[in-house]
Amino acid sequence: MTKNAKITEVLKSKLWLDIRFWILFFIVIRLFGITNAPLEVGHNWRQSLTSMIARNFYEYGANLFYPVIDLAGEKTGIIGSEFPFFNYLIYLVSEVFGYSHWHGRLINLLITSVGIFYFYKLIKETVGLRVAFFSAFLLSTSVWFGFGRKIMPDTFSVALVIIGIYFGYMYLKEARFKNLLLFFILSTLGILCKIPALSLFSVFGIAFFIKSIPVSRKVTLYLVGALSFSIVCVWYFYWVPYLVTTYGYELYFPRSMSEGFKEVLELWPQLLEKFYFVAFSSFIGFACFLGGVYFMFKDRSLLKWVIVSISVITVVFITFIIKTGLVFPLHSYYVVPYVPVMALVAGYFLSKVKPRYAYIILTLVTIEAIANQQDDMFIKKSEEYKLGLESITEKYVPSGSLIVINGTPSPQHMYFSHCKGWTETSEVIKQDNFLDSVSSLGAEYLIWDKIKGELPKVSADTIYEDADYFILNISK
Repeated sequence: MTKNAKITEVLKSKLWLDIRFWILFFIVIRLFGITNAPLEVGHNWRQSLTSMIARNFYEYGANLFYPVIDLAGEKTGIIGSEFPFFNYLIYLVSEVFGYSHWHGRLINLLITSVGIFYFYKLIKETVGLRVAFFSAFLLSTSVWFGFGRKIMPDTFSVALVIIGIYFGYMYLKEARFKNLLLFFILSTLGILCKIPALSLFSVFGIAFFIKSIPVSRKVTLYLVGALSFSIVCVWYFYWVPYLVTTYGYELYFPRSMSEGFKEVLELWPQLLEKFYFVAFSSFIGFACFLGGVYFMFKDRSLLKWVIVSISVITVVFITFIIKTGLVFPLHSYYVVPYVPVMALVAGYFLSKVKPRYAYIILTLVTIEAIANQQDDMFIKKSEEYKLGLESITEKYVPSGSLIVINGTPSPQHMYFSHCKGWTETSEVIKQDNFLDSVSSLGAEYLIWDKIKGELPKVSADTIYEDADYFILNISK
């Protein structure tokens, strides 16, 4: 028996070397605090918005073509955003169990974990079992560890695309309709949920050059892929602009290539940080990635198509970085679609290291990565006062009334108030004529968070006050 065969047998025979055990292990760890409201310091903005859309589906009817938010002032709240499939799943669970924000956390955790397992299966099929184990393990402890339990569609979307890619690959191996159908459904939904996941989808471009794949299968896969891409284009380049033009609220603002390149270049330190630290939440993990780059190019004749695949994805992802401009360097979750690629490369490095040392390195990466992300599972006591806001507004703000709240432009305060209206910084609200202008548009109540500043002098009646909030009637 060869050395590699012996290693394979060990991987198959020991529970602690079964990736399914570790995926389940990391699921259990991340169940800690799974019922937390979106109050953690990092990314509460995006989680509150996602939850808001899901709650509106639950309360007012689920129309996937018209996602609605609560912070659009006097407007309808219909927003041009990504396809709200993730929000819709939260709505479906809520139809059974009643609405609760943490349903989104659990859905994301489960789908992301399944995505990691199919990532493992894909790498096992294309590169090898040992590389697959290390790569999937590293992906589990990467930035996916934290974002895989947030009420956000980022890891969710990429997981769907990875599962879709697996079935697309299996169709090229075995021309079964089931594989083709799952490839189409999962890939389309994944990219619709977050268009950056398209970068992984581009890997099928290399199938054209692989002579061992029957031409009929390539043509069929490309036709189905083109249909999937067309649906994504209709949503993002026709329907979203229509919603923005018609209803006046936009979620994201893509740049031209020249604008984006200039913005990214000006923020190059933050851009690099997304790769050398954020991706793995571990400097040791990034060192493994660099080692993997070295070994892959050293073995480039053996890994020809793997290297070409990574190169194609990288080119598409760089284009995405430029199109997002300053948003990418300033937000940690935009690197999520590229982390599976980095995990594969780092996993290849560990597969080239003696097993004893590889497992030591993997342990160190795990400790560092989880230590750097564990704070996402806790809510600061100082934030918990926001949980009582809805019970206050239910008593003192009539249903359907529009409010103004000094919760910054973040939707968090508006989400916890369970009202509709405007949310701005304390400084903006204190500006001359601001309250008069929104009052003329229908605002009736000002909710003032005392922690975010001193209440401005307003000729309005105070109808409620406690240690945290004022509520004033500004409609008179």
